[in-house]
Formats: sequence, C-alpha cells, structure tokens
Amino acid sequence: MKTDKGTISVSLVEEALALAKARGFDALPLAEAAGIAAPILASPKSRVSSAQYGALWVGIARALDDEFFGQDSHRMKSGSFIAMTQSALTARNGAQALARAVGFMGLVLDDLGACIEADAQRVRLRFVEREGMKPPAMFAYATYFIVVYGLLCWLVGRRIPLIEARFRCAEPPAAHEYRLMFCDDMTFDQPESYVDLSTVFLDLPVVQTARSAKAFLRDAPANFIVKYRNPGSLAARVRKMLRALPMANWPAADQMAARLHVAEATMRRRLKQEGYTYQSIKDDLRRDIAIGELQQSGRTIADIAASVGFAEPSAFHRAFRKWTGMRPTDYRPARADFTRRVESD
Repeated sequence: MKTDKGTISVSLVEEALALAKARGFDALPLAEAAGIAAPILASPKSRVSSAQYGALWVGIARALDDEFFGQDSHRMKSGSFIAMTQSALTARNGAQALARAVGFMGLVLDDLGACIEADAQRVRLRFVEREGMKPPAMFAYATYFIVVYGLLCWLVGRRIPLIEARFRCAEPPAAHEYRLMFCDDMTFDQPESYVDLSTVFLDLPVVQTARSAKAFLRDAPANFIVKYRNPGSLAARVRKMLRALPMANWPAADQMAARLHVAEATMRRRLKQEGYTYQSIKDDLRRDIAIGELQQSGRTIADIAASVGFAEPSAFHRAFRKWTGMRPTDYRPARADFTRRVESD
C-alpha cells in the first residue's frame, strides 16, 4: 500500500488564490498550472495534495514576484527564500539558525516581523506588527511561520515540537487545518501573537549542507508544508499506527485502544476533544490514500477502490463523493476523454 503524504483543504487554496486575485491575476490559470482543476475549487469539501499546494504556492509567488503573496507592504521578491536558506545554512546550531532566519525576514518585510524570547521551558517566536496596523489574517501569520519553521526543522533534521500558539486575528474558517499545521493548543482573538517551541532544537547542530540544499530548494515548499505538521495529538498517533498496517488489518476501536494502552472510552473521549472519531480518522486516511493514487498512479479506479477497502467500485464512488463532494475521475490528471468516460461508466 502506498503511504499517503497528507492532503490540504481547498479552503487554504482559496485563501492563496484570493491574494493573487486581489492583485489583478486570474486565479483559474494559476490553479490549473498547479494541477488543481476548476471542479476541485468549486467543491468546498475537496482536498489537494501537498505537491499541488506547493506548486500553487510557487506559481503565485512567481506571478506576483513576491514570496509573501502581497501580504506585506514590502515585497519578498523571488529568490528570497533561497537567500535565507543559504544564510542559515552556515549557522552552528538551531538557535543561531532561527536567529538568522528571523533576522532575514526582518530585512525583507516591513509590516510583520518576529522577535525571539527564550527561557528554560520554551522558545517564543513573538510576532511584531507595524504600529497601528490591524491584525494580519491568519494566512499571513501562517506564511511567515511555515517559511521559518520549515527551514529550521530541515536544517536540524527533525520536527521541533510546538507547545502553544496565540494569534490576534479572528478565528479563520479553516481553523482545523491551521491546528494541523501548528498545534492543538491554538487560540485566536488574543492580545498578542506568538508561537512557543520546545527548547530541544537550540543546541542541535545544523546537519544540512550546500549539496543537500539543492534538492531541498528544488522541491520547496511542497516538501515541508505537510511534513512538519503536528504529530503529538492522539489522532496523529492513531493515523500513524493505521498507516503502518495493511488496510485489511486495521484494528477495531477496542483493539486500537489496547495498542495505545488506554481504555476505549478514554480514546473516544480524547479523539472527540480533538475533533475526530476513530471512524473519521480511518475515512480521512482512506481519502488521502485514494487521492494520492488517483493523482499519481495509472491504476484503474476499480483497483484503487479495492486497495482502500471497497469490494465494489460503486461503494467507493459513493464514499468519495461524501468525502470530497466530487467523483474520483475529477481528481485524475488531464487525460484522454475516452479514458475518463470508461472509468465513469
């Protein structure tokens, strides 16, 4: 079974495209160039792969010549992330790498910056906004954070745990997606904006080199948008356990609770607190694996249906519509109409 790489809500795609549209660009060609078809944009329940979202990110940045998507009064011109990576690459350790990344962002942005505050318990990345400015949208905070945090995690070769996140902005419609990016302890409409990181990375050496940077920069940001998502929740642990097993061997709820060394009622309660049920996690994982197969393999829909646990393709079609609001064929890359018609029959 192919390992899934996670998917991203179309709501975040729409947020990115809205920034391009606000600057006079036609959103549809930008989305299509990233492999995101119009029907996917039209369905609020649909998902895109991390590779598609990364391609969209790059496409918008190039169109605007701004790697911060026009969210600051000073453009972060194309090539800035490469320069930031090269600057941080020669840092001795994680602490110095973070300081260099934040310092670089301070050179290229005028409205949104950050300062670093550390004590024995946490490293706080406190956002600093230009005086008199209303709180930026969550997408702006997330763009800043993803760029700095993704680079930092890559430099030290591991995901750095996040403790809590607070933001001045109102809670966005895609708050659940942002909690996947950051951490469960995330609240909005707060008096200040910051993200607290574990101190474990401060003394870790920078393990990357100019040679490894070539591949990293070639695939950025798709290679870290999903990779460093929050793994600490119970839902993430359940998902990781399921992903390691053939789908035919996925355990029942009581068996999964036993694997987690908790009572089944405790597992259900904690998953509910995180916004999940055991069944919804299994469905989401099936959905993400199916989307990956539809986009990346030449297997028939019948084969894909069987691989994600459906004896009948018709049952898979119904489930896929429930998950995404679309048909499986809508997720296929551009291909011959004849093939599309055959698979739709």
